[in-house]
Amino acid sequence: HLGFNELATAALSLFSDSATSTATSWSGPYTIFAPFDSSVLTCISCSIPSLLREHMVPGLFPSDYLRKLPFGTKIETLSPGRCITVTSTSTVQNDPTMYKIFIVGVEITHPDLFNNGLIIIHGLQGYISQLSPFSCDVERMTSLSFPSNYDRSRNNQLSPQQHAALMRFMLRDVILRLRNSGFSVLSLALKLKYAELVSLRNVTIFALDDVSIFSGSYSYINSVRLHIVPNQFLTIADLERLPVGAPLTTLDREQSLVVTTAGGVLNKQMMRINYMSIKVADMMKNLNVIVHSLYLPFLHVTPMTATTDSMLGGEDPMSTVPVPVPVPPGTDEACDALDEQGKCEMRQVNHVTTHVNPHYIPEIEDHHGL
Repeated sequence: HLGFNELATAALSLFSDSATSTATSWSGPYTIFAPFDSSVLTCISCSIPSLLREHMVPGLFPSDYLRKLPFGTKIETLSPGRCITVTSTSTVQNDPTMYKIFIVGVEITHPDLFNNGLIIIHGLQGYISQLSPFSCDVERMTSLSFPSNYDRSRNNQLSPQQHAALMRFMLRDVILRLRNSGFSVLSLALKLKYAELVSLRNVTIFALDDVSIFSGSYSYINSVRLHIVPNQFLTIADLERLPVGAPLTTLDREQSLVVTTAGGVLNKQMMRINYMSIKVADMMKNLNVIVHSLYLPFLHVTPMTATTDSMLGGEDPMSTVPVPVPVPPGTDEACDALDEQGKCEMRQVNHVTTHVNPHYIPEIEDHHGL
């Protein structure tokens, strides 16, 4: 009814013919760069289903987001090995609200024509000429903007092949976004570990920017694996629910991360992992990958090897707080700090002296069914 009857008709065959379409391998949201019927009908030799696949990309790309992409950004389409190129230009100098966006040189004349949170349609001035097999030679850009209420449990319904395809999209998305945001060292490291990461279902990454690395935190380069938590998508809300002593398995098989200070509203303190606080929580995220940035790289430590945060150089820029330790069943509260032997200090709880076992590590509830 918006003037895309030709594409609407082709969509029926697009999703029913899995032999010629990759659309069925993606169950997430779509963005369609749609030429109107008046334009499509002028292409006598066009295969409308093929044309539609080359005008569709996985993920949500509203116009305001498209115009902020680096000039020449490539987005992979539903047609295998075919990418579109996004460019934009300001029409009025020093006025960011006045701009034009082009898809492979074709102007978006009707931006955000339709958006229901699962599909975005942008009306194009004309159709995109058939894309070249070499259209993806420059590094690709993939979906990265999704509705906040997107149901991630839908990912659990995907087949292994669909999971692999989704993870490829999401990894490429984060790698490119990190490179363009001052995290080029980490971006390169993820490229080198791409074959290992793409086999995961999801991943949590703790990032250090280039400025911090080249200012003295060189250890991050050699310990990137310690900063990657495989098969867990941990938002800051998830991390703050973890108790003190909760371990986080990393790609470094010999070392795990440990929650050394619990966070959240109830604790009224900033959570710390391996005595380090998070600089920017939920800095980047898509359907499979979430990135938190750090002030300093994680140290190879355990709660029993230190007495305070400050001794390990993990001070919070605003304050220093004592490090609590886990509480075994049957006790009332956690103690406030560790003594010089790495044991919990004595404290009074309801007039009863309690000594906490420092070796007790509670089980972690798996919030994501992993």
